[in-house]
Amino acid sequence: MARVTVAKVLAVGAVAAYNWWVVVLFVPGLMPSINGFFSDLEATGRPHADLMSDADMLAGVLLLAALLLRGPFSRGVARREWAWMVTFAVVGAVGGRFPYACSEGLSATCRQMEWHLQLPVHHYVHVVSGITEFVTLTVATVLATRRTRGMGSPAARVYDGLVKVLVVAYPLLGLVYLTDRLGTLVEPIFFVVFSVMMLTEVFEAVGHPSVAPTWAEQVSARTTDATSPSS
Repeated sequence: MARVTVAKVLAVGAVAAYNWWVVVLFVPGLMPSINGFFSDLEATGRPHADLMSDADMLAGVLLLAALLLRGPFSRGVARREWAWMVTFAVVGAVGGRFPYACSEGLSATCRQMEWHLQLPVHHYVHVVSGITEFVTLTVATVLATRRTRGMGSPAARVYDGLVKVLVVAYPLLGLVYLTDRLGTLVEPIFFVVFSVMMLTEVFEAVGHPSVAPTWAEQVSARTTDATSPSS
């Protein structure tokens, strides 16, 4: 169980690093407009951009380690969302390693150059990794909700609540992208949802593997039953 404890500590560290955006709220002038996204602050040349990018990369590495230590099982049953969470951690670290070349959410010129593929490759790596983060965490949340439906456990209620929040949040995010406005107010909703998902996935009860025998054990048991003499 020490391994699971370490995984939980790493997950808390990952969430702390992932939520560096909270600090921005208390630094006057760091976010010049409520119409931008926090990723814009990691763009090359922005104040403290390296620290923010490093925080994202650290969050991904810590979460990956936590997930690998925690393992994909809960009460002996494999969690399909685990692989999606692992992918989220990897692309999160990649996004931190390759930041924006310019602040697309704060600069119309940057957006225009982005659409015309006139920016360095690392900018598009960040774009793709960011989109992949949203996709993988959303799919993981939906899969976790389906897996735990009807269980009535604390984790099941959390997963169900997160899906309901995302149903409301995604139309808001779409509106933000269409209007290029209020990104700073909407994006934190996803930061919070994804953070809760990370912690719930790692903190969910492990249980006992004996609850669900492996495929090999099931085959062995059937063979034994078939060859045993009847009484």
